[in-house]
Amino acid sequence: MMAREQHSVLDPDTLDDDGGQPLPRATVGRSARFYAGLRRRKRWLLPLLVVALLAQMAAVMVTTAVQQTPTIDEPVYVATATVYLREHSLDYNPEHPPLGKLVIAAGIAIADPHFNTDYKGDQGELGRHLLYESGNDPWRLMFWARLPVIVLTLLFGLVVFAFARELVGPARGLVALALYAFSPDVVAHGSLATLDVPQAGFLLTAVWLLWRARRRPRLYVPLAGAALGAAVATKMSALPAVPVLMLLAVVSVWSARRPADRDSRRRALALGVAGAAVVAVVTVAVVWASYLVVDPQLRFTSTEPVPVIHGLRGQLVPLMPFPRAFRDGMLIQFGMEDYPWQGFLFGHLYTGSHWYYLPVALLVKTPLGMIALWAAGAVAVVAVRRLRPAAPYLLVPTAVLLATAMDGSRDFGTRYAIFVPMFLAIAAACVPALRSWWRWAPLSTGLLVAFVAVSSLRTFPYYLPYSNEAFGGPAKTYLRLHDSNVDWGQDLGRLADRLRERYAGERVWLVYKGSGVPSYYGIESSDPRKVGVREVHGLLVVSDTSIDKARGKLAELIDSSRPIDQVGHSITIYRR
Repeated sequence: MMAREQHSVLDPDTLDDDGGQPLPRATVGRSARFYAGLRRRKRWLLPLLVVALLAQMAAVMVTTAVQQTPTIDEPVYVATATVYLREHSLDYNPEHPPLGKLVIAAGIAIADPHFNTDYKGDQGELGRHLLYESGNDPWRLMFWARLPVIVLTLLFGLVVFAFARELVGPARGLVALALYAFSPDVVAHGSLATLDVPQAGFLLTAVWLLWRARRRPRLYVPLAGAALGAAVATKMSALPAVPVLMLLAVVSVWSARRPADRDSRRRALALGVAGAAVVAVVTVAVVWASYLVVDPQLRFTSTEPVPVIHGLRGQLVPLMPFPRAFRDGMLIQFGMEDYPWQGFLFGHLYTGSHWYYLPVALLVKTPLGMIALWAAGAVAVVAVRRLRPAAPYLLVPTAVLLATAMDGSRDFGTRYAIFVPMFLAIAAACVPALRSWWRWAPLSTGLLVAFVAVSSLRTFPYYLPYSNEAFGGPAKTYLRLHDSNVDWGQDLGRLADRLRERYAGERVWLVYKGSGVPSYYGIESSDPRKVGVREVHGLLVVSDTSIDKARGKLAELIDSSRPIDQVGHSITIYRR
């Protein structure tokens, strides 16, 4: 019996039928070929499914990028990236470091737009001048500016899959990738020439590399520092992640050493502290490199006023080990934090911010199945013993970054928490590991992923105004949220098409919130706020964010008009 157990399961002497007799060699051969074929199919099925998920994501992002006009922030980033290419100047948009705009510049270099180096104006005026007054095709220029961000978003999808695969295996890694690929927020902002998805993706990459450092710290700790540096060099709001990831570096090095006695524990702790220092030094080096790539001489004169910030914040900024352009950008950011911005939440217009705004906005704008999987995934990571080491890597950065974002003064959208669907997609892939507690966990996971996919695809191609079924879907988002959650100026081109197709020749009164120029798209309109209410007849067209903030004359105009149409779930057309 012991001798038989040493043979392969495909040995003809060990393959018995129900009567216990050896199977014929022909049968054994067919069985061997069957199992070999099954293994071959598994080998190519996994990459095929990964490619399929990323391909559908690429298709919807490219379609969205082609159809949307410039959002509010994009012209500034596109113009700044063009200045980087043509003038090697750091003067514009100092409130954000250069790396994200250098990514955008890769597409602009291909578009090769006309650019007037003598033009003088602030960064907003420069963006409009580049797109609409310099002889460029804004559709073509915006597509090429958005394309590098789309490519980067797809690459971050591979990071999501790789991270989840290392935790729970390749099949469940597909769960994480599917949730990432069907996330309306990731698709929406990954389709734009903005900085939110690149920053969050670099942070996720840094955490994944630190997880890998538990096996090979010498290789992956410096790489994690480079990824963290890329995040900080994209948006300054990544700075709170620096101490968190330094602590994770200590944890990773400690785990790699596995100290058994007091001396080895001291040595492991010292090496962990050294690893944290490496992360910090490499982070700072990458930030400096991003500025030096633009201008090796680091010349800088801000085109935006740099405020004087008092208190502890103002005292700490000069001590930061970054270029002066970065430090002045931090002061500008602090000045923005002190500005009394207006927010809108569930019909309530307010000045300032609510600490609970982002959690509520995420509840509205996240597919219901995804919310359920996020919650169950967080439980699984903490409750399942073999997954518990991953909890600090997935949950702690998410919690710290979300708490920091909740403390901010700008209640403008879930893009400030775009890291949440990235990190928690990986946690959600751990839900099937709960099958020892709940045998239906794997099946329920599959059904919820399918529900997420259906909910996401139903909103195509209007991903920015997405809200889940519990809150009425994209058509009702403006009743609960505003700004980049629903209406960021993206539908000006669609409005022009709608007016030509259905309302040709009618008088148009327009209140548009965005960076686009209506006349460029053939929209001849007047501002109804500049005349008497009784003079406004015909079509009243209002961006939904302006509806949310309407007061005075505009509110009177809206209340006395009849809604007849909606464009992209972000612009409403009234009849007067």
